[in-house]
Amino acid sequence: MLRLITCFLYMSGYLIYSLPKLAKMKRLNPQLSVAERDQIIHTVPKKWSRVIMRITGSDVTVNGEHHIPEGPVVFICNHEGNFDIPVLLGFINKPFGFISKMEVKKVPIISAWMEVMNCVFLDRKDRRQAIRSIREGVSLLKDGHSIVIFPEGTRSKGGEMGQFKAGSFRLAKDAGVPIVPISIKGTSNVFEKNGRFIKPAAIEVSVLPAITSYEDKDLKELAFEVQQLIMNDLAKEKKAS
Repeated sequence: MLRLITCFLYMSGYLIYSLPKLAKMKRLNPQLSVAERDQIIHTVPKKWSRVIMRITGSDVTVNGEHHIPEGPVVFICNHEGNFDIPVLLGFINKPFGFISKMEVKKVPIISAWMEVMNCVFLDRKDRRQAIRSIREGVSLLKDGHSIVIFPEGTRSKGGEMGQFKAGSFRLAKDAGVPIVPISIKGTSNVFEKNGRFIKPAAIEVSVLPAITSYEDKDLKELAFEVQQLIMNDLAKEKKAS
């Protein structure tokens, strides 16, 4: 219970504390390159996320980060728990935005930071809005920003990984950028499996080799291929443990 309260107080307090920095990020020199701007903006969410994970008492290990190419990419990840985003923000060095459900846009301060980070808000119930969001994501990728997508669409909470939705891969295909699969293991042990209490966990993040040539594959084939790569890596980690 103490970790949960501490985590909540830190998250709330740091968001308020970050308001001057948020204003500063919005006024960054427009002549900076995309990579420079993203790196500067990334410093605050990265610090916030790393402290959150420290409060949980968890140990985070990242393997294979050398597989991430230069330039914009789409990170495709399995979605195990609520702490997936803090783990990725805190421990993957390449800055990124991510696809989020539309409801988060109503949350003060958090949504403002997400907009600065070039996140995309998606309403899956509204087809027209979803199409606009996909176009927005493609535009961001073409401008040089990277994006994280959880193609399961919802958290597995440590259970069986859900089927990857093929439409999630349209962003990468339309933008023509590399796909970087990432397997995340252990985040559900922090929260979802504990009756919504926070407990320390061993978390392993594995960055798999980038997929750079997939033009000849349709979206369903591509989704299946990437899902299998992540499933195989998770199975390998399970055997090793």
